[in-house]
Amino acid sequence: MITTLMIIVFVLGYLAIALEHPIKIDKAASALLIGGITWALLALGINDIVQDSLSSISHPLKEAYEHFIHSLGSLPQPHDIKNSFKFLNYELAHHLADIGEILFFLLAAMTIVELIDAHQGFSIVTDKIKTTKKVKLMWILCAITFVFSAVLDNLTTSIVMAALLPKLIKGKRDIWMFASIWNDGYITLFVN
Repeated sequence: MITTLMIIVFVLGYLAIALEHPIKIDKAASALLIGGITWALLALGINDIVQDSLSSISHPLKEAYEHFIHSLGSLPQPHDIKNSFKFLNYELAHHLADIGEILFFLLAAMTIVELIDAHQGFSIVTDKIKTTKKVKLMWILCAITFVFSAVLDNLTTSIVMAALLPKLIKGKRDIWMFASIWNDGYITLFVN
């Protein structure tokens, strides 16, 4: 029952994200609401969900719960509600730590890019590019992205290129076109 409710909340939330403009609700708000409601539902039904997953032959939660029980160093009863709540706490802490790592990384990377931009660090690259031909500019940007991705990680490269693009191209539609071409090309050519 709780699992079905969680799936319904996820589907409705995903629809809210997809229909952000017509319903005029920011996708970040929808995503936070989905996450909060889903974790609350999981907390309400954790004991039943753990029992159901343990009775299943292959369930993703079963492996996670068995790993958690093994980390405790004991073999308590699988239907112990106290261990179910400890497992919930363990999983929540694990996921919050992952989210925290990503946010900390993004804050640091974006701060560095903004500092470079504030001190005209991108002018070293933008002053060298003189072409007005869009195809040639696309190839230059792909080459720069390739070099940056060898030095930086992919997410930082994306942040740097997103900061660099408006300095090279004027016009909203051209920026959108180049960002989509660059992003598609970068993902297909350089990441995979």
